[in-house]
Amino acid sequence: MIQVAIMGHGVVGSGVAKILTTHKKKLYSAIGEEVYIKKILDLREFPDSPLADRFTKDFDEILNDVEIRVVAEVMGGIHPAYDYTKLLLKAGKSVVTSNKELVATHGAELLAIAKEQNANYLFEASVGGGIPILRPISQCLVANNVHEIAGILNGTTNFILTKMIDDGMEFDSALKLAQQLGFAERNPAADVEGHDACRKICILASLASGRHVYPDNIHTEGITEITLSDVKYASSFNSVIKLIGDVKFLENGKLDIFVAPMIINRKSQLANIDNEFNGIMVRGDCTDDVVFYGKGAGSMPTASAVTADVIDCCKHLKARKYLFWADSNNENVLPYDESRTAVYLRLSSPDKDKAKDEVRELFGETTLLSVPNEPESEFAVVTGEFTVGEIKEKLGALKSADVLSCIRIGNL
Repeated sequence: MIQVAIMGHGVVGSGVAKILTTHKKKLYSAIGEEVYIKKILDLREFPDSPLADRFTKDFDEILNDVEIRVVAEVMGGIHPAYDYTKLLLKAGKSVVTSNKELVATHGAELLAIAKEQNANYLFEASVGGGIPILRPISQCLVANNVHEIAGILNGTTNFILTKMIDDGMEFDSALKLAQQLGFAERNPAADVEGHDACRKICILASLASGRHVYPDNIHTEGITEITLSDVKYASSFNSVIKLIGDVKFLENGKLDIFVAPMIINRKSQLANIDNEFNGIMVRGDCTDDVVFYGKGAGSMPTASAVTADVIDCCKHLKARKYLFWADSNNENVLPYDESRTAVYLRLSSPDKDKAKDEVRELFGETTLLSVPNEPESEFAVVTGEFTVGEIKEKLGALKSADVLSCIRIGNL
């Protein structure tokens, strides 16, 4: 019998407890031993739970119990999860988590402690919820030189954009619907401003590059400025708008990494991933494009990934898995102004002909977009490829038009 503990009994933690208790035969067949939940840490009372006698409010009961070998941290946030995880790893216990904020912020440090103590720190659920992605990158695709990882990494924003694209809903109405259906939090800032996707692409970039990428230094945009006009112009370009986390692994060792709305062609495999679903594309030199698709959040999908990590740790109690990246000071990240892209521009001018001529002078050849019933003073173009810094300079020099929208064009 292998004894484990769960820290947190919320949406994900309760799902982990459910799987560990209802899938006993399945899990036993995977490792040849019973996995027994000895303790569940939570400040709340759960008197009606079949595991009511195993709840505790005292973290030390888990830390000091030598029989508990693996702990699932599903508390969320940085504190106290960070301090608890450090103490558990230093005590030689393996820890698994779905906590993307913690992994993105302190992953290098916690992996180093796990290595020192011959323990494991696993976090498959931190990026794609129930979508397997970290194991495939670190194991199945290890023979590839990965050139790029790009994905729809946040179900809330993808649901909102889908409603704007398919149903013509304004952003505010689509967000309200997402909240009513439970796809968005009451405070949706982490989702709609891109921070959630940023943490996830940082974890993917860290794993693939072997060096930690910190979210605080990554250019991050959300979808709050996307309008129905932008959606319609994108459609006229046979494209859709998606919030994309993207990292390109450049030949000079730098990472071109960012989170931003992108206009991607409808032929892209990512263009047809809708509603609350996530999709992650990995471009390797041997496999070409491989896409991982599924629900990126929710109780049971995320709990499934957490439980799989628990079982993996149970299999490797005496031999740690190799999952590691070194610390860094983000010197491996390309300055965002040096990132190259084409852009869609939506502009407003009292003299459209003059403004179009000036845009062509600044950007060279452009593609003019049009939609039915567009405002008399408005027009939209797609430019060629420039660095972000060059685009900023050109837009700063533009005198005859106001810039209403500027969105990257994705080659995905």
